Amino acid sequence: MLLAVDVNYINSDGYIAGILFDSWSSESPKKEVSTIVHGIAEYEPGNFYKRELPCILSLIETHELSPEVIIIDGYVFLDGNGRPGLGMYLYNALNGAIPIIGVAKSRFKDIPSDSEVFRGDSNRPLYVTAIGIPLGLAKAHIASMHGLYRVPTILKLTDQLCRNIR
Repeated sequence: MLLAVDVNYINSDGYIAGILFDSWSSESPKKEVSTIVHGIAEYEPGNFYKRELPCILSLIETHELSPEVIIIDGYVFLDGNGRPGLGMYLYNALNGAIPIIGVAKSRFKDIPSDSEVFRGDSNRPLYVTAIGIPLGLAKAHIASMHGLYRVPTILKLTDQLCRNIR
């Protein structure tokens, strides 16, 4: 089972959504899970993980999830392979037991071009970083996900779900 996660914030509350799906080409969720975390830390430039990591860990713990791979909305590394991003902190918090793939829609300043994945007819890439799985394989998985457009169907659904939790 694969897990895509995303978080939406309203004031100091985090609305966390997860979509479990069977395969990289899955068109629809196997299961949707969500949780709300109150009292989230303020955004701190350069330390986004401090805000998002507790939310994702809460979702995993609350629903007793143990996926084969977790896909996050963001970066594993902020420079391609050294400076830790949210995904690296998540990987470490899970004791390296679950590979993490970060998929970002905007390029962070030090991300190399080899992290780019073009999907559909889009000439704007997604930026993929990974830990616990080779980058080439992570990119191939994201490229193979269902959907005709830049952002895979499951990742769009995860984003929509976290924005509709109340």
